[in-house]
Amino acid sequence: MSPLKRRTGRPRSVEADRAILGATRAALVELGWGKLTMGDVAARAGVAKTTLYRRWAGKNELVVDAVAAVFDEHLLSADCGSLRADIENVVVRFAELLELPETKTALMAVIAEATHDEVLGARVRSAIVDRQKRLVLIGRERAQLRGELPREEDPGTAARNADLIFDVIAGSVVHRLLVSAEPVDAEWAQRFSTLLLHGLTAAALPGGTPPGSGPESGEGGQNPAGSV
Repeated sequence: MSPLKRRTGRPRSVEADRAILGATRAALVELGWGKLTMGDVAARAGVAKTTLYRRWAGKNELVVDAVAAVFDEHLLSADCGSLRADIENVVVRFAELLELPETKTALMAVIAEATHDEVLGARVRSAIVDRQKRLVLIGRERAQLRGELPREEDPGTAARNADLIFDVIAGSVVHRLLVSAEPVDAEWAQRFSTLLLHGLTAAALPGGTPPGSGPESGEGGQNPAGSV
């Protein structure tokens, strides 16, 4: 089929999609990843199982989209007035998102499945990872407008830096919560932002915050280590 051709028939119902994704999250909480089935989701959503299969090839894709919807609902790019405050806000909100029962149940299971399923891995990247990287791009743009970060003239460098920032923030929070089973609170977020913005030397100082970089003084007029 030509990529320019569109499928004919009735358009997808936004209400049905919302009901299906909500039912998937409820089933994840109640049944867990292993016992969740497409038939159970269809019954909870009040739709035919064929309706699910017209939209998703199977359980893996459905769960990815259900988790992606939770990310979209909870991870918002709030302007907190400074780069440090923006980082601390997104770290705490991301941790709160990962603590939700449906997210905690599904995320690691989907990632494990994606390690040996290339199609599922691509869907995870497009539905979750790539969409959430926009928070990095929005936050970096705000920091550049405030003069807290320099602008990268080379688009390739800018893209690589955005990827690196996203990987550091997301990877650290996921590991802290889901692997180490340690809390991510405001105090941890502050220490993490100091490390990210000012490097290992600053993080080792008493109190973990270099002089002139506290929330009351912005970032002390200095660019973060690495300027990314």
